[in-house]
Amino acid sequence: MTTALRIEKLRAGYVKKEILRGLSLAVKQGEIAALIGPNGAGKSTLLKVVAGLLSPWEGSVWLDGKDITTLPIHQRVQQGLVYFMQGGEVFPSLTVKENLEMGTLTLPKAERQEAMESVVGLFPVLKENWHRRAGLLSGGQRQALALGMVLLKRPKVLLLDEPSAGLAPKLAKDILSKVQELNKHLGITVLLVEQRVREALQVAHRAIALVDGTFAGETDEPARWLAEGALDAFFFGRAKQLALSAEQGVKADAT
Repeated sequence: MTTALRIEKLRAGYVKKEILRGLSLAVKQGEIAALIGPNGAGKSTLLKVVAGLLSPWEGSVWLDGKDITTLPIHQRVQQGLVYFMQGGEVFPSLTVKENLEMGTLTLPKAERQEAMESVVGLFPVLKENWHRRAGLLSGGQRQALALGMVLLKRPKVLLLDEPSAGLAPKLAKDILSKVQELNKHLGITVLLVEQRVREALQVAHRAIALVDGTFAGETDEPARWLAEGALDAFFFGRAKQLALSAEQGVKADAT
């Protein structure tokens, strides 16, 4: 399967605090890859670097075989890499219709109406609240609107940072099911960071473990991690063990 997104030997952080420590990983075209790991593992930092919000100290980011490490955000979007920020982004004083119209401004005028209708088809709740201000929407409705605005940018690779944050369990499940639907029917490649680990593993094709800003393992059968039971002890314990083994291997190579 073709690689859609590749990260090579990435080092990045904030001021003098290093978060990503030589991280390398790849996301295959058409898959949902879930980034899993404890708080502080570097999951959201990685998405920010890939999206262009944070410049790496070292390493590179590749999209469809092209080095985009130094590209500005808008050029990454033009090439199909779109970032959904935690909590979503909407204009609270504008109506649902006006928010979606804002989202179409980068599209040719002849395509804007059809693009809006396509998003409303995916999220019928938006049509039901067409003339309501976004600031008055429920959490789930607001997330649907934010995701709809992201889809108007026609992503090939979608970076999702905690799409269910702040939502009730049922609404969180609905949002993740919608992500699965977008992947299946539109072929959008998804790199997912999600606080609800079990739910993320249920929709993902592959799970990638991060610990302390390093790659700590992966599986093409996320359900196996679920089937083990005691997910926290199995997953985080195994991830730490893998990270320690990798570190020891590096030290051995150095000697």
